Amino acid sequence: MGPLAGITVIALEQAVSAPMCTRTLADFGARVIKVEHPAGGDFARHYDDVVLGQAAHFVWVNRGKESVALDLKSEEGVAVLHRLLAGADVLVSNLAPGAAGRLGLSAAELAVTHPELISVEIDGFGSGGPLSHKRAYDLLVQAESGVCAVTGTADAPAKPGPPMADVTTGLYAALSILAALYQRDRGGAGNGGSIAVSLFDTMAEMMGYHLTYARHSGIDQQPLGMSSPAVAPYGAYPTRDGRTVVLGTTNDREWQRLATAILDRPDLAADERYRTNPGRTRHRAELDEAIAGWCAQHDLAEIQRIADAAGIGNSRYNRPSEVLDHPQLVQRDRWREIETPAGPIPSLLPPAILSGYDPPMNPVPGLGEHTAAVLTEFGYTAQEIATLRASSVIGGEAPAEAVP
Repeated sequence: MGPLAGITVIALEQAVSAPMCTRTLADFGARVIKVEHPAGGDFARHYDDVVLGQAAHFVWVNRGKESVALDLKSEEGVAVLHRLLAGADVLVSNLAPGAAGRLGLSAAELAVTHPELISVEIDGFGSGGPLSHKRAYDLLVQAESGVCAVTGTADAPAKPGPPMADVTTGLYAALSILAALYQRDRGGAGNGGSIAVSLFDTMAEMMGYHLTYARHSGIDQQPLGMSSPAVAPYGAYPTRDGRTVVLGTTNDREWQRLATAILDRPDLAADERYRTNPGRTRHRAELDEAIAGWCAQHDLAEIQRIADAAGIGNSRYNRPSEVLDHPQLVQRDRWREIETPAGPIPSLLPPAILSGYDPPMNPVPGLGEHTAAVLTEFGYTAQEIATLRASSVIGGEAPAEAVP
């Protein structure tokens, strides 16, 4: 019994943002019914086939859900959806611009047809602006919001590797749902309500430091690869044994310890140019040269040992394949085995650790796997289900006992 046990979520979702939101809710014990088109379902199912023939994105953000294959382009399919919504607490959608309204699922319509429902719409740019009509994918939003301009290097801007716009928007949506559920349980007006979260607004928030700096300085800070424009020294340095160490300081006291206890350079510690962080950022290249020269003469393990003893933050640069068996994950037992339609796979536990609660880590659903069971639970007879299936309103395999 998780903290969200008893909460039913209907998900009209594709790709990553809404699926991340609803997977987070499922991790906390909510029931998530994922509504997919019978012909192919969530298009993220087909991004690649590296996970036992399944897509890596899909298995990552869709564990713990039930899949109902339903054609929402038919009147019958929309009627089925509204029957599901009548028994649900939350609707989460990230459909193409205007699609929710065409299905009668706008916030205004849902306030009339399902006043108890908390409706959540995740979109690209939010309503009421000149870009509101546009499709929005993670890369497009990161470019539009300035994220790519502060990532990579000045001559090679980059998109951050993880789909940050999708993930952070999904998490903001999940957080907003928790707030709405809390308000509803306290008797909030209408006991339902609507939530709108856009990828663009979320990434504008993530850009808070850079936007604030640009507004008050008139300067667009240049991306610095694995460094930061805000503090120095702070970056990645090759080591004698061919590895890369990452060293960082965030205040003047740490800089003094790095200069004296690690570099053995009291002259740098005493230099007035480097006494404060603004001075160090102006002279970043000089400090990086001194640190890189020292690191090139020492092995990674030795550098980390000395840095730990000096109380200086440090880490090693790892590739994804090196993180799979990372001792911090292995020794803390962070991997679990979950089921998928193609067989069991490892999956990481959700980041939040709740006292006395073990996340369910339930299976990744096959397309339409739960259609008949869910519709039966929501009051459809076997004959009604067979009729819907015969007219291609629903998909998924029929239960064995229903097969002639």
